[in-house]
Amino acid sequence: MSSNPWLSCPKPNPVATVRLFCFPYSGAAASVYYPWADLLPPNIEVCPVQLPGHGTRLREPLATRLAPQVEALAAGLAPAFDRPFAFFGHSMGALLSFELARYLRRTGRPGPVHLFVSGHGAPHLPDRNPPLHALPDDQFVAKLRELNGTPEEVLRHQELLQLLIPVLRADFAVCETYVYQPEPPLACPISAYGGLGDGYVNREELAAWREQTTGPFALRMFPGDHFYLNSPANRTHLLMALARELLKL
Repeated sequence: MSSNPWLSCPKPNPVATVRLFCFPYSGAAASVYYPWADLLPPNIEVCPVQLPGHGTRLREPLATRLAPQVEALAAGLAPAFDRPFAFFGHSMGALLSFELARYLRRTGRPGPVHLFVSGHGAPHLPDRNPPLHALPDDQFVAKLRELNGTPEEVLRHQELLQLLIPVLRADFAVCETYVYQPEPPLACPISAYGGLGDGYVNREELAAWREQTTGPFALRMFPGDHFYLNSPANRTHLLMALARELLKL
């Protein structure tokens, strides 16, 4: 695990009963999930996923399409699928984790015992938001400011911004070029989460994830916008919800 470039586990726990693989949102590195390791029960090992071109893998080529990224994830994470595991993904991470779960099923491998999706509408729904990845820089930055996920000091720092924009464009392209292919629903439970004030994903779009599982489904909304999970209070309640589900295993 420690030598796997796809994983950046802040607190390795070889005796954990379940691994929670956490897939980042656009532009984010695995480190956004580091605080979770101190807030979840000790039987849950938090395994943040590090994508190429992000964080410690900054010099590697960025992916711009979802299917090759999913195949690479399946190969890269395979050694860590040696005990029960669950997926959590926010925004782009929700789409990646969902398609990885389906890819594992198609290739005859065990899948997640629970899929937690956040900040992304059900994948079979058409995307009502206009694409952003090819916008001119000034319009692109204005949209980033609307999303409220990039600190203002970064948006005002030209050198940092020039490093971040290619990463965000690539990640947005992964999502915006995605084409859903119908398959039978997953068998694992799905829990969907979102922010009540999210202008990009509404409650109905989150509720439609119900169609992607034959197992139990839960929907919960939190105060806040698209990045509701970065609020300390929301994070606490979100992790309590995750822990309740994972402790049932």
